[in-house]
Amino acid sequence: MRHVIRATLVALGLVFAAPALMVPGTPALAQAALIDINSASKADLDALPGIGAARSEAIIKGRPYKGKDDLVHKKIIPENVYNGIKDKIIAKQK
Repeated sequence: MRHVIRATLVALGLVFAAPALMVPGTPALAQAALIDINSASKADLDALPGIGAARSEAIIKGRPYKGKDDLVHKKIIPENVYNGIKDKIIAKQK
């Protein structure tokens, strides 16, 4: 029955693109926007809130990181700055 209703809506052109964004593969798209602290350029790191030229250089010098929280554990950045960027970064392993 659900397929019949959906087919009818498609035929009428009433299906919106937004539900298609909720496909199980979508998290990969969200991860694509994350900045990898193990490979990001100085400019990419510098663009993060609370990260300036000095901190981006320190992040690059401290590579590689096992996890993004290593930035705090290794005292590269303070915890309040980390809390502001933790949803925007990732530490990919090679």
